[in-house]
Amino acid sequence: MDVLLDESNRQAYLSGFTWILLLTLVSAVFSLVLGVILAAMRVSPIPVLRWAGSMWVQLFRNTPLTLIIFFCYFGLFSTLGFKVSNNITVNNFWLGVVGLSVYTAAFVCEAIRAGINSVPAGQAEAARAIGLTFSQSLTMIVLPQAIRTTIAPLGSTLIALCKNTTIVGTIGVIEASTVMKDLINSNGDAVIEVFIMFAGTFAVVLIPTGYLFNWMSRRWAVKT
Repeated sequence: MDVLLDESNRQAYLSGFTWILLLTLVSAVFSLVLGVILAAMRVSPIPVLRWAGSMWVQLFRNTPLTLIIFFCYFGLFSTLGFKVSNNITVNNFWLGVVGLSVYTAAFVCEAIRAGINSVPAGQAEAARAIGLTFSQSLTMIVLPQAIRTTIAPLGSTLIALCKNTTIVGTIGVIEASTVMKDLINSNGDAVIEVFIMFAGTFAVVLIPTGYLFNWMSRRWAVKT
């Protein structure tokens, strides 16, 4: 495309999608870990943990992501002084990761909890019968089966996370949507070309990702 013939435009394009991939990968790891913990809390026999897990899910699942990202910047950083790095771009990146992770973890939690509920109750009862504790039966018996049944939903959550990373541009991370806006402003006669270029890149990355997770879901499905 003509826009990418300019070296500075090409570098901006590559940099924007590099930030998107970094935000997606790092946030995916943190949200998966946090989501598993929250799911364990939601099925815990301890009422306080169940309540805390439920409140987390209800709060973050029903709060717009834009507000969460703004809170991370204006609340954690500007007001409370939370700072990971003196480099403002790196610091904003980690603020974005925090916001994306706590938000996405709520959806990961619900996907995994649904998987846990799909495991036959007899599995947990058998685990208790041989003397395993709740945490042992959950981590050794239930979760391995639950994860296999939630591959497809987790794939959909990952795709949504990748698209949601564009919101982090509102706090200063120069990611793909910010670069697209800048290129449109500087190449007003190529608006459609720029849009197709960025939308096409997302499609090229995310469509195969969806097929991959669907294949994994069928390949590793729990046989009944």
